[in-house]
Parts: sequence; C-alpha cells; structure tokens
Amino acid sequence: MGLMSMFGEPKEQDESFPFRLSDAEWRARLTPEQYQVLRGHGTERAGSCALNYEKRAGTFSCAGCGQKLFRSGKKFESGTGWPSFDQPLEGAVETSEDRKFGMVRVEVHCANCGGHLGHVFPDGPPPTGLRYCINGVAMDFEPEAA
Repeated sequence: MGLMSMFGEPKEQDESFPFRLSDAEWRARLTPEQYQVLRGHGTERAGSCALNYEKRAGTFSCAGCGQKLFRSGKKFESGTGWPSFDQPLEGAVETSEDRKFGMVRVEVHCANCGGHLGHVFPDGPPPTGLRYCINGVAMDFEPEAA
C-alpha cells in the first residue's frame, strides 16, 4: 500500500480551513521565516531550530494558529535535523500530494489553518512506521506543568 493510500484522498491545497487570515494578517502575525514556511511552503535549514533538540514533556502546536499538533512522547531523533514524530494528535494535521522539485511527497499541513508543516515519510519507527518531518519554526512548544 502506498503512503498516500494510508491517508485516504489528499486534500486540495486551496480548500478552506476553519482558521483563516488575509495575507497581510499572516505577515503581521508571523516572523518572516515562519511566513516563508507556513504560508510559502518553505523549509528551514536542517538543524537550525531549537525545537529539534526539545526533550521536555509537553505539546507542540502550530505557530500560525495555535492548533495542538504533536505530543512530545511521539517525538524521536531521526538524525535529519528536523523535529520528527511518529504520530500527530488525532485530527490535528491533514496531508496533500506535493509534486514540487520532480518528486512525489506527502505534505503535512495544519488541519485548522492549512499552514505547511513539513512532510511525512514511511521510514519511521514502530508502531506506525511513519516519520512526520516537521519544520521547527512552524511550531511552538508548551511544556507540561510541573
């Protein structure tokens, strides 16, 4: 079974999402780097984000809209230079087909605002076998209360 079939039909990029802002509002809300990744489908430089090294218990959320995306217990060290997770929170992300750069990949985006988060690959650890390779700049982290 192909990776796309594991997620069902891909969502179209121009479909509406519950949380919407104008381009000017997105630019005012996000840093230039966050805007380039979340709204422009960019990629941060590998190893450049502190969230790649975050080890505390807590929750990673979308830097664009605050949607909770991943629990820290699902994060693992992939050696890629980007935060990697084997499973998102239920309903937190959606996928679409990405055919840029002559490749076919599965793009991961926030189910609430549609912001580009990264890609998912079928080379992760058990039990899911998936690696959600996520741009750290596209997320915020909230540690669990002590």
